[in-house]
Amino acid sequence: MGRKLIVEFIGTFFLVLTIGQTVVLAKPEAAIYAPLAIGSVLMVMIYAGGHISGGHYNPAVTLAVWLRGKCSAAEAPAYMVVQVLGAAAAAFTVLFLKGNPELPAPAAMTNIPQALVAEFLFTFALCYTVLNTATAKGTAGNSNYGLAIGFTVLTGAYAVGSISGGAFNPAVAVGVTLLKLAAPANIWVFLAADFLGGAVAGILFNMLDMGDERA
Repeated sequence: MGRKLIVEFIGTFFLVLTIGQTVVLAKPEAAIYAPLAIGSVLMVMIYAGGHISGGHYNPAVTLAVWLRGKCSAAEAPAYMVVQVLGAAAAAFTVLFLKGNPELPAPAAMTNIPQALVAEFLFTFALCYTVLNTATAKGTAGNSNYGLAIGFTVLTGAYAVGSISGGAFNPAVAVGVTLLKLAAPANIWVFLAADFLGGAVAGILFNMLDMGDERA
C-alpha cells in the first residue's frame, strides 16, 4: 500500500499547490482562470497516478469509492490521512513560494445554507463522475476519465465558487484554511457537505447497481 499512499500524497499536494499559487495574492484578471488550472492539474494527476492508487486525492472520493467496494477498509483511512498531509504540505509550500506574506483574515461565509448546498451538489457530482467513469464495468478502459473528473471540478468552481469557495474536497478545505482563503470557523461546512456528497454518491451508485452494468 506504500506506493499508493505516496501517489495520493503527490496528487493532493499538486492540486492544493495549484490552488494556492493561482489564487493567493492573484490579480483579479488572472484569478478568473484559476479554475481552469485547478481542473487541469487534477486531470493530469489522475492520469499520472490513477493506475496505481485510483487517483482519489480527495477524502470524499475515497469515501465514495470505499462504499462502492473498490477501496479496502484499511486503505480508506490511510488515503484520507495522506491526502490531508499532502494538502497541508502544499499550503506551507505556497506560503514559502509567495514569500510568506501577511495575508488578511478571510471573510466569513455570508450564507451558510447556500454554501452547504453548493458544496454538497458538486461534491456529489464529482464523486458520481468518478464512480461512473473510473470504477464501472460499462466504462472500463476508457481514456477520458481524467478529463471528465477534472472538468467536473472546473465546472463546479465556476458555477458555485463564489458561493462556497468551491472546495468539493475536505483535504482542499484544510489547505485553503491554512492559506487563509477560508475562515477556520467555516471548515465544518466543507467537511459536512463534502463527506455527505461523497456518501450519497456511493450509496446511490450501489442502490442503482451502476457498477456492473455494461451497455
